[in-house]
Amino acid sequence: MAWFTETIIKHHHPVLLLAILALAAAAPFSNAQAQQLSESRLAQILKRFPQADTDKDGKLTAEEFKAARQQFQRSRQGNARPAAATQTKLVFDPGWEKEKFPPHAVSLKTPEEIMAIYKRGAAGRTSAASDALSFPKPADGIMRIVGTGHSFMVPAYKTLPVICRAVGFEQPLCLHTGGGITGSARYKWEQENGIFEFDGKPLPKLLAAISNAEWEAMIWGPYTDRPKFYACWINFCTKYNPDMKFFLSDAWPAPGQVRKVFNLKANPEAEAFFTDAVYDQLSDHANASFAGLVKALRESTDEVYILPTHAAMTEAARRFIRGELPGVEGLYTVIGGKERSLWKDKIGHLGPGFDRLEGYVFYSTLYGKSPELISSPIKFNKNPSFLSAALDKIFREIAWKAVVEHPLSGVTDKNKNGIGDQLE
Repeated sequence: MAWFTETIIKHHHPVLLLAILALAAAAPFSNAQAQQLSESRLAQILKRFPQADTDKDGKLTAEEFKAARQQFQRSRQGNARPAAATQTKLVFDPGWEKEKFPPHAVSLKTPEEIMAIYKRGAAGRTSAASDALSFPKPADGIMRIVGTGHSFMVPAYKTLPVICRAVGFEQPLCLHTGGGITGSARYKWEQENGIFEFDGKPLPKLLAAISNAEWEAMIWGPYTDRPKFYACWINFCTKYNPDMKFFLSDAWPAPGQVRKVFNLKANPEAEAFFTDAVYDQLSDHANASFAGLVKALRESTDEVYILPTHAAMTEAARRFIRGELPGVEGLYTVIGGKERSLWKDKIGHLGPGFDRLEGYVFYSTLYGKSPELISSPIKFNKNPSFLSAALDKIFREIAWKAVVEHPLSGVTDKNKNGIGDQLE
């Protein structure tokens, strides 16, 4: 993982750095060797590398250290390759190439066994006390949702419940998220099942919830996507809830995607690079990729849809270029230097206020209704001073436009009344 290499370079501690590099350079490193690290040393390492604590329980185990070391080793090997070979694919456990998961995978156990495993693993975790693994059946049309996701999903996971509250209902959510790849569908499947990278160390939060309660939908954030990373979730969900729907966000054109699509070695020097034609090409690239993925997943179930955050953000970018986003100053903070931009950093996280737009896209797709129809005040936790009622109105327009025009959202609005045709 990039975070491990960058952290070592930027915040190295002489003793820990030498220890970790020595371990990384060593021959096969066993669990027994990892166990030799004292609790105090593991605590020191955790302070320097908090991301290594994958289950976020505040403690670094020998297994977590070993997994982090392996990631660093792969990263170091990748960094040592010639520049021409830097566009390599991430390495996944060879177990993904097999027809079946290991026999000890938690998903193969009974619902009662899965719940017992989760409760054992959650013991002592303060966050586990507030985990909602089931909800009573809500009113018609309201979906109980489980979801994975990373930092690109967090804005909507925070604003969607607020939006729904303004509509008049509480959004039932059970989430298992993480940063970057640790929030991906593939990573969470391994972690929850206790297989591959997490062999023998399961944390089946969603597996326990799905197998022991009723749910209407599951949401994922995209990350190095292969159909099998999602099909395993689909198969497990539909085993216990046959009518579930599945929603995959298609993210947006972060700086990294811009460089990849246009074969650039660095970010464009100025925002003048970005035009409608540029966003057309970025959209074509994203739409083709996700269309192929959805087609493959619909071999398992027809109920797979796209949460078109890409279309919403590119539409916002086009409107900014035309001077139609009042209060917004730029596209990419790392390029234009403006704080009030659509994207705020080199990774591509959303700029201030755009968490609302993503939340509106989620609401529109999930419930087939335009956020423009919401008349009650929406009490967002963050209210940037520049974010006017006029800009919020534009966000709602953009969200509905993105959803009804996307061929894989499952929502259309032929009579343009703000209500999805499937609801009328």
